[in-house]
Formats: sequence, structure tokens, C-alpha cells
Amino acid sequence: MSDETAFNFTKRAIDALPLPAAGQRATYRDTKTPGLQLRITSAGVKTFVVFRRVNGKPERITLGKYPAMTIEQARARAADVNADIAMGVSPAAKRRADKADMPFAAFWKEYLERHARIRNKPRTVHEAEKTFRNYLSGLAGRKLSEITKADCQRLHHTIAKRTSGPTANRVLAVLSSAMSVAHDWGYLPGGNPAKGVKKFRERPRDRFLHADELPRFWQALLEEPNRDLADFFMVALLTGARRANVLAMRWEDVSLERAEWKIPETKNGEALTVPLVAAVVTLLSERRSFATGEWVFPGQGKTGHLVEPKSAWRRILARAGIEDLRVHDLRRTLGSSMAAAGVNTITTARTLGHKTLTMALRYQHLGTDPRRAAIEAGAGAILASAGVHEAAEVITLNKRGKT
Repeated sequence: MSDETAFNFTKRAIDALPLPAAGQRATYRDTKTPGLQLRITSAGVKTFVVFRRVNGKPERITLGKYPAMTIEQARARAADVNADIAMGVSPAAKRRADKADMPFAAFWKEYLERHARIRNKPRTVHEAEKTFRNYLSGLAGRKLSEITKADCQRLHHTIAKRTSGPTANRVLAVLSSAMSVAHDWGYLPGGNPAKGVKKFRERPRDRFLHADELPRFWQALLEEPNRDLADFFMVALLTGARRANVLAMRWEDVSLERAEWKIPETKNGEALTVPLVAAVVTLLSERRSFATGEWVFPGQGKTGHLVEPKSAWRRILARAGIEDLRVHDLRRTLGSSMAAAGVNTITTARTLGHKTLTMALRYQHLGTDPRRAAIEAGAGAILASAGVHEAAEVITLNKRGKT
């Protein structure tokens, strides 16, 4: 390092340092404290570090950012690092040991900021945060290094008893992912304690509304006093869209003239255009006549739209005398109705926004959109089974006003 990069650190001297060229980093050495350096990025971020060789290997220990960390504080911290090295203690090893002793809650916060928010989509991060609040908060005060495989197994079984095996498996997957990152960062030299915990067996769900159930279900929708929620279930059933997408439907994404709805981003991370059958266009046209905001299904919560319509769903199922049916099963109902109407597998998958198959791309060059024919065939079968023959029947109760 040249003499130009070594000087006695003072506030005036550091503040006067020039910024390096774009994409570059400049390093300066303090002549007063051995190993203390200041690194500056082209964006102006200044960071104190200690650079020393330990057992012949270079180690760089980050101390803190200037000016939040003062020169005096940086020198004191650097002196502590130098003292550890003199006693044969590796700063990197000590840092890893300190990290292993941090509470799980502190690690979780670091994991979200340094890993999850950078690598994952906002929705995935939101689900991870919810998982921590609902299922992992019991580990919050535990030291990271004290969490064992037995702890993970016990938590897995406890969650399964509280909820279900599939839910417990999903929580375990989130925990294992975080612990794997902790191991990669050197915080858990002993390995990931959640790895190898046997998951509960999951059976693929194949529930959908059968032909004999559809008339009862449809009548229960018509009798539902909360028209916002009844309309939501109708749209979910007749579009086959995922619950989260229907709940967050915006008017700006709906074209009643073209009879289509563009979902900006689906679970697969891709946009999807959903053809709207006549019954849905009629229902949405009625809702549009009294709409005042951006959401098709407005709500009172902080999202601005409806969320988790559990109570209304239970009322509707009880009224219809139907058991073991979930909102997501409405999507499966449309898919099964398409299959019963003779729609091929590729078109069904593409219509419902599953992972696109290469062969399905050829449909883009045809004069007609097979997805519209598919969804009309499926929705038509549903309406016929429900005993509904006119689009107007979908909204007969809307005109009475909302409750």
C-alpha cells in the first residue's frame, strides 16, 4: 500500500477524501492503529475494518460504518481485535462463536435482511414473516447454537397436532431453509438441525364440487347476505383463478369490453390473461356500477381489499350441506369441468396458469384463443350443473344492494 493511502485518521481528513470511480473501492490505512483501515465505495459509503493475517491467512473484520462509528470507537474495537490475535484467537472464529450464541429472533431478523429480502419475492418474504409469528416465535429467545434436531422434531409434531401435517411440513421447510443459511454463514458449524427431520406424508388433494353438489352450492351463494363475498366466490369458481389473485383484483386490470382480466403476477411469477365468461362479465358490470375505489372486492383492512373470507365460507357450506371443501377447490372444480367437457390437458394447464408447456405456445398464433373456449366449456358445465341457464341469474341478488 502506497504512502498516499496511509495517514493519521482524523474527521477532517476522512471527510475530505475523494470518492473512487464508479464501481471501484478505495482503501486507506490508519498510521496510529495497526490493521485499522477505512474502505470507501463510489457511492460514498465509508466502513471501518481491521485487516490482519492470522496463521498466515488474511482476515478482514468489519467494525462499522463511518460516521455512525467514530474514529475513537473504531480504534478501540481494532485494539480489541489485535489483542485477540495476540492471544491466538482468530477474529473470524470468535465472530462465528458469537453469532452462534445470538438469540434465534436476532438471527431471523438478519436472515430476512441479508438473504430472504434479496433473493425472494415480497410474497415469499411475507409468508416467511407470518410463519415466524404463528409457529416459530417460541424459538425466539433460544440461542441459535442450542436449537437441536430434537427441538425441530418436537416443533414439527406440535404444529401437526395444532393444524395439519402439510402445514407442519411447510413450517419445517421454512425453518430448515433459514438454518441452512446459518450454517453457510458459519454460525452453525455443526450443521442444520432441521435437516433430516422426517416430514409427514401428504396425499394430493383431489376434492372438487361434484355435479350433485353444484346446485346446492350455487343456491347457498345466492342466499349469502354478504354480496361482496358471494360475488368473490362466484368469480373464483368461474375463472379458476387463485384465491389471492381474485381477492386482489383491480378494476384497472379488468376489461369488460374485451371480456378479460389481466393478472399482473401469479404464483408462478408470470402475468396471466384470464378470459371472462358472460356470467362473470355481467356480475362485474353490476359491481362496476357502484364501485368507488380501485378494488373489485374492497375491504376494511390495511390491504384495502377482502382477505380470508372464512366465516362466509363456513356459512355457505353449512347452508349447502357440503363438507370438506376449501376455497382452492373451486379452482379444481373448474379444471375438472374443463376435462369433463373434453378440453385437452395442455389447454387446461395454460388456462389455469400452471407452468406453461412449450406446445401450448403454438396457440398464440391461432385466430381464436383456445383458453376462452376452454374456460367457457368449464364454466358452462358448472352453470348447467348448478341449474343456471342465463348470465343474468348470477347477479339477480346484486341489484337489491349490498350488506
